[in-house]
Amino acid sequence: MGGASGIIGVIPARLNSQRLAGKVLLPIGGRPMIHWVYERARKSDLLDTLLVATDSREVYEYCAGENIPSLLTREHPSGSDRLYEVVERTGGGFYVNIQGDEPTVSAEHVELLLRPLLSGKAEVSTLKTAVDKTAAQNPNCVKVVTDAEGRALYFSRHPVPFDRDGSDDISYYKHIGLYGYTRAALELFHRLPQSPLELAEKLEQLRFLENGVTIAVMETPLDTIGVDTEEDLEKARAFLAADFIPPENK
Repeated sequence: MGGASGIIGVIPARLNSQRLAGKVLLPIGGRPMIHWVYERARKSDLLDTLLVATDSREVYEYCAGENIPSLLTREHPSGSDRLYEVVERTGGGFYVNIQGDEPTVSAEHVELLLRPLLSGKAEVSTLKTAVDKTAAQNPNCVKVVTDAEGRALYFSRHPVPFDRDGSDDISYYKHIGLYGYTRAALELFHRLPQSPLELAEKLEQLRFLENGVTIAVMETPLDTIGVDTEEDLEKARAFLAADFIPPENK
């Protein structure tokens, strides 16, 4: 599935979410959330293969019934572990990790993630979008700080950078949790032990930074709506209904 240099998009889809049970199969405009993620991500012409990776028989059977390529995986403690099982079972040179609870993902997001990888400037990439001071205070909104070349310096649940002088002249950026990887980067990540900063912030990407791996952070004006709560689900429904759901399904 995919050649040695192929680009594989992977949608890890875990059914048993603690905060919003069964969320990847919850309906949005007449179709489960996972279907929206797949349909929107596959608009990118750069992906050679796009598949759902799930340990849920229910999700797997839904995908089979809708002709959505999927892999039934073992149970895993994290999406990264599930992604690595896909790496072991496929032959791609590049992987794009598209979360199963991101129904507003776009082809533009996918293409931005791949740009630094395909140009050879980085082995790991992710996205950021500008947010205001109020959003920066939310620990569920992960912030990222980059250097002048757009390389990640740090990710945190705290508002960073800290406005010591209270100038209100600080730019804050939300980290959008989509990733691009080379195969080699994923193999390295799997070999590395969990790092102290990763464990403190509960942010896996810090494992790369603590081990000297560059993460290219591409800026986008297009925020996404990651669905963790009922409120998020309603926001996603409103967003997709406004522009993308055919009138007969509204």
